[in-house]
Amino acid sequence: MKTMPDVTVSESDGVRFLHLGSIWVQGAMRIRKPQVVELEYVQRMLASLLWLPAEQIGEGRAVQLGLGAGAITRFTHKALRMPTTVVELNPQVVDICRAWFHLPAEVEVVLGDAGRWLREQAEPQSVQLLHIDLYDQEAAAPVLDDEAFYADARRALADDGVMSVNLFGRDASFERSAERIAAVFGAQRVCSLRPTREGNTVVVAARDAALPERETLIERAAALEARFGAYGLPARKWLRMLRPWSSTTAE
Repeated sequence: MKTMPDVTVSESDGVRFLHLGSIWVQGAMRIRKPQVVELEYVQRMLASLLWLPAEQIGEGRAVQLGLGAGAITRFTHKALRMPTTVVELNPQVVDICRAWFHLPAEVEVVLGDAGRWLREQAEPQSVQLLHIDLYDQEAAAPVLDDEAFYADARRALADDGVMSVNLFGRDASFERSAERIAAVFGAQRVCSLRPTREGNTVVVAARDAALPERETLIERAAALEARFGAYGLPARKWLRMLRPWSSTTAE
């Protein structure tokens, strides 16, 4: 069995960082404002909320695969008040998040392999929001990134459920990963946000819904900023970054 990397914590300029045996940042939290979603790519993973009408936000179950520093888990549990499950392979990450990153005690934590959990334990059509951020200490490519994995993810989503995936790494190919997601979800149901400066590209895919019309997106983005302003979500900025999969393949 592969040895788990040691989990370490660092702090700089009022921000606490989580590392997995390397210099790569696996998560962050502003110490005096732990509710704020600190990292830009993590903020963008919550662009999945744009697919949901305001009255549906907070309904259903949220699942996060790969805990990191728990920013999304804190948000879905505390801000959205959704029952939240997180699947994490490394028990040290869970312990560190409980001690240093305000991981809520009420969140269901599953210690184990995210792919196996999706395949064997996730109830079909039981997840409203699915956030996937699976990297090891090398941060070279997503740990799980094949069509079978994304098919399991789609099967777990409710009819109006939405998945967001962080794609990052020296060896990762956004094009290849996005093609796999589009093959499973359908190209018309897949969008991406432009890469961050650090190289993270977030892909959002809905089980059954296409990207909402522009006017609807504008209304929803404004509503999200008004409702969750204290959490630092620049939802209207996301609208300038969203690209349907058909557009990205044409470039």
